[in-house]
Amino acid sequence: MRVALFITCFNDTLFPATGQAVVRVLERLGHEVVFPPDQTCCGQMHFNTGYQRECVPLVRSFVDTFADADVVVAPSASCVGMVRDFHSRVAEVSGDRGLAAAVAGTVPRVHEFTEFLVDIAGVTDVGAYFPHRVTYHPTCHGLRLLKLGDRPRALLRAVEGIELVDLPGATECCGFGGTFAVKNSDVSVAMGTDKVARVLSTGAEVLTAADNSCLMHVGGLLSRSKSKVRVMHLAEILAGERA
Repeated sequence: MRVALFITCFNDTLFPATGQAVVRVLERLGHEVVFPPDQTCCGQMHFNTGYQRECVPLVRSFVDTFADADVVVAPSASCVGMVRDFHSRVAEVSGDRGLAAAVAGTVPRVHEFTEFLVDIAGVTDVGAYFPHRVTYHPTCHGLRLLKLGDRPRALLRAVEGIELVDLPGATECCGFGGTFAVKNSDVSVAMGTDKVARVLSTGAEVLTAADNSCLMHVGGLLSRSKSKVRVMHLAEILAGERA
């Protein structure tokens, strides 16, 4: 299958290793990965802060960039949630019927990474090897917006060598929430501190998730607590292989 990678601006800027891992996994499974160079932000930051009209050019750019793609894959439940649930609302705000039609035609072809692997590619065992104790945090957008369910865990359980342990209170928010962490920093830190305590209680070496944004927040608090627990996007675990 020919897969267009939507890396998202957050990953492209701060976590390029995640995109590289996605490419390794998809190519290992026999897919052709293409990277449209004109891609930019999905517009989530603008939309969440009330700048819906300012979001219109970004939505227009997204549908133009991926107009010819058979399938679009992104390693971010948060950004895919923005595309799937809110691009149509932005198009409605614009009053441009052509944009609304383009969004309606594009959205069904856009998939979060684990969603694509399980639902479209039809695999859970991607041939990965990762001999470490790991716990998984289901991020709010993955859990509640995209309803990823057991897909990420099914992929992790199939990894050779992994010891996957349950995270207590896993469904509780980590406190990031994009601009929420900026506008409500005290509450955000308190929620993140609770999450860190639960991560540490598992004895895991690695905390993973389908969103680097949440991992950045929890990872920062883990670092401040002098913890040796690493944070890694799920794609980087699935890309693992024997040396």
